[in-house]
Amino acid sequence: MPRIYLSPPDISPRDHASVDAVLTSNWVAPVGPALDAFEAAVAERAQRSHAVALSSGTAALHLALQILGVGPGDAVLCPSLTFAASANPICYQGAEPIFIDSEPRTWNMDPDLLQQALRTHPNIKAVIVVHLYGQCAEMDRILEICEAHKLPLIEDAAEALGASYHGRAAGSMGAFSFFSFNGNKIITTSGGGMLLADDAKLIERARYLATQAREPVAHYEHQAIGYNYRMSNVLAGLGNSQLADLDRRIQTRRAHFDAYHAALAHLPGIEFMPIAEPDAANYWLTCLTIDPAVSGSSRDQALAALAAADIEARPLWKPLHLQPVFKNSAYLGGTFAAQLFERGLCLPSGSNMTIAERQQVIDTLLAALTGAPANS
Repeated sequence: MPRIYLSPPDISPRDHASVDAVLTSNWVAPVGPALDAFEAAVAERAQRSHAVALSSGTAALHLALQILGVGPGDAVLCPSLTFAASANPICYQGAEPIFIDSEPRTWNMDPDLLQQALRTHPNIKAVIVVHLYGQCAEMDRILEICEAHKLPLIEDAAEALGASYHGRAAGSMGAFSFFSFNGNKIITTSGGGMLLADDAKLIERARYLATQAREPVAHYEHQAIGYNYRMSNVLAGLGNSQLADLDRRIQTRRAHFDAYHAALAHLPGIEFMPIAEPDAANYWLTCLTIDPAVSGSSRDQALAALAAADIEARPLWKPLHLQPVFKNSAYLGGTFAAQLFERGLCLPSGSNMTIAERQQVIDTLLAALTGAPANS
């Protein structure tokens, strides 16, 4: 069988037709009807009023922080258990990230530690919350805390398009929110992202900065430093057809989670990422932990067995407070995120993975965790 990837792009004939239609129209610049339609469709799905499509989720976060006035001397709170792109733009702005440990209910930012950070650290300018692996953080408490301290909240919903929290769409709850459409996400535009807000002026400012801060005059006039952050109309054409398939992709990834859980959850030492609202997550990746003291096996042994079978799997995110680049950054919490990293495993979860391929993953893991021979 061919290699089984963690979360590969899921490209259909409809995607080819959508991109071909854009190319035929000759609208290939970072402007055009497909781009307008994609921004409107994502904003509607995310229950937002306004959106601007960009070159990446990282660009979206960078613009949000700049528009909020984050700069040297400021600090921004950020979960530790996430990808580096959730924190790098803080440093672009010359500010300091302060990392917060996870809680066990969703593996997202711990609201109690967020409250503690706001009591003990001065110069906090903003809070970034990440919806990890397609499940929303405990937003009621986090929003309440941010509102009480009059701090803007940025939702990093890069992994959570299509998820929700108590009926509210992921990406609908912060002053700003953003998605990623990288090749491994639940829908893709190859590379790309989107920044969203309910305030039209904020999004127009982001659009202005993302277009090299060009003034609306006939010649090239610039009164601010801008960026080349806009998405092309071609990639938006791909995004439109991918977005139309989002619900099927969520259903398929949930079926993968359910099958993995049914086959593996009974094994000693195996614990799956808890899902607080089963109908609200988008199941971007199925994640579990392996306790070697109970299982008799380890995460690394499982990874090695999967790699030998030509199956891609990954550890959970390495906490940012343990990353060498952030060794001097402040951190609040204990060892929960670190233990998740040491024991955690992300399993192949692509919406184009077949049932036979999923069974190969299960058989390989059963053999690695129980010593039973894998099915050929």
